[in-house]
Amino acid sequence: EYDKTRLLKNILGFRLATAVVFLGIAPIIALFFPYPPQVKVAIAISTISFIFIAINQILIGYYQTELRMQVHAFADIAGRAVLVLGLWLLIANHAAFLPIMALIVLSTVTQTAWDWIAARRAKIGFAYNPDIWRAIAAKMWPVAVSIMFNVVYLKGDIVLLSLFRPQAEVGLYGAAYRVLDIVSQMAMMIMGVIMPLLAFAWSRGLKGEFRARYQQAFDALMAIAVPGTVGLALLAEKIMTLVAGPDFAAAGLPLSLLSIAVFGVYLGAVFGHTAVAINKQKQTIWIYASDAVITLIGYVVFIPRFGMLGAAGMTIFSELYAGLFLFLAIRRYSGERLQLKTFGKILTASATMAAGIILFSHLSVIALIALGIVIYTSIIIAIRGISKETLREIIRI
Repeated sequence: EYDKTRLLKNILGFRLATAVVFLGIAPIIALFFPYPPQVKVAIAISTISFIFIAINQILIGYYQTELRMQVHAFADIAGRAVLVLGLWLLIANHAAFLPIMALIVLSTVTQTAWDWIAARRAKIGFAYNPDIWRAIAAKMWPVAVSIMFNVVYLKGDIVLLSLFRPQAEVGLYGAAYRVLDIVSQMAMMIMGVIMPLLAFAWSRGLKGEFRARYQQAFDALMAIAVPGTVGLALLAEKIMTLVAGPDFAAAGLPLSLLSIAVFGVYLGAVFGHTAVAINKQKQTIWIYASDAVITLIGYVVFIPRFGMLGAAGMTIFSELYAGLFLFLAIRRYSGERLQLKTFGKILTASATMAAGIILFSHLSVIALIALGIVIYTSIIIAIRGISKETLREIIRI
């Protein structure tokens, strides 16, 4: 056992070293792709951003263990404020592509700096201890391998789409996928808070507490995923027009398909984080590996023929595949079975919400989003679909 400060410093050092090595490969690989020189420079610039993101993920883990995720929330707001203000200034001055990429790096640096400064009481820094680094590598390699396969089926569609289809189509799909990324962040934030609680209960043999936390995590994420999927599917075109302008209205179709993937992302978040909590990450590598292989083959087959619709279809498959098999793995290794009574009520409330959105589809997208939230919340409370404990957990997060 190592003291927390020493361990945190070595984890940060390990993360920085591995990020520089592995992320540094990206600009080199880009040289062999038929991208314009400006895009290759942008990839090199964005690599800096990803290095800071990698460091920040460790700081997020620190705040999760301290149950102080509100600190990271403020850091996230600060980073996005820099991004929005910077974009406004750059667009007003008709800036080119590369300054915008540099702004994204500045936004990431701002977020990481905020998290770093706020964590100063932990006396954070970078350290190298061979014994600790070996222990970290032994513990983390299954997660790292799983993430590698995860990246293949999550980002392979964009890469292959850029090789086989026009850049205009890549832009439409990328815009739709960005919405999916934003919606998915909530799942990771919630499970980031609940995972340490699951791990605590499991490691100490507190079966009852583990069962309650596991059920709570599933109910909380489904309470967001199901209405989110329904709402995105129905309002996809209007949402894309609102956030990206009329020129991106055509991105509504891939977004409506990708909305189904949102459900799979939330399933994968529940069961993937639970696998780590019960120390079964090695046993679930095959799920990510097989998913990556099958999905990559699907991308190669369907993207040249169907473009962004083929990419969206395989993305849906990959997320649902991972969610389903992770669920089966957790049921096997934990012996716990989820209760679906609350899930049924969530489906009822979401269906009612969908009917309301369709009935008043002539309203603006902002009004429809507000209407959907009101209908869903009213119904779920009326039929007691979410317990007070779960509701308090969501609000606290």
